[in-house]
Amino acid sequence: MGWGRTPGVVVDITVLGPYTYLATEVLWGTVALALVLHAGVAREAARTVAVLYPFAYVWDWYTLEVGVFSIPMRTGVELLGIPIEEHVFMLVVPAMVVGAHETIRLHLD
Repeated sequence: MGWGRTPGVVVDITVLGPYTYLATEVLWGTVALALVLHAGVAREAARTVAVLYPFAYVWDWYTLEVGVFSIPMRTGVELLGIPIEEHVFMLVVPAMVVGAHETIRLHLD
């Protein structure tokens, strides 16, 4: 079985046009924030984001620059040479990891 789309199984959010990627970032960013607040680890998440952000920025800028990937469903707004959505992604992902890890730890201890 391939990785193709199965009609009716995946919700097509591309109806949001250029705001599609940003909308998914806001959705998952809300989940990340909820986990971080639930576990009480805002400071830890902020510190992790601050440490990882420069590395993520360089990696993202380079891979976009050399054409490793493209982002068709985006606003077109760029900041420091990369889409604004990618900056949001670089905030959301480490916060999600810290929030999920600490929420699991909180409930297992």
